[in-house]
Amino acid sequence: MISNCFAADFFLATADPQRIHGDSPLQRRIPKRGFTPLSRTVYQTVNVRDLNRLEAGEVTPELLRASRLIRSVKKPVKILGMGKTEKSFNVTAHAFSETARSKIEAAGGSVTVVGSDA
Repeated sequence: MISNCFAADFFLATADPQRIHGDSPLQRRIPKRGFTPLSRTVYQTVNVRDLNRLEAGEVTPELLRASRLIRSVKKPVKILGMGKTEKSFNVTAHAFSETARSKIEAAGGSVTVVGSDA
């Protein structure tokens, strides 16, 4: 008869490090979520309705950060078109949705894309 201490030592010495006491291997237990491209751009989003908190005039990523609408000026900002505004803004951001662009221009404002030559 083998003592319990000897059996435990024998099992640990011969066990496969990827198998934990007879469970499925680790690479099969972890859920697979598909492919995530490394070069994707993750934008900080601001809706047109959120611009109403600001005073009419020039809106930059620095001003959005100061008013706590975005977390960082180091990440790109995209303006989305949810809501409406009656104020006239000159908005500077990295990207705009078509709806946001049309709503800002309809209110008498202008849009400027950061990093574009146009």
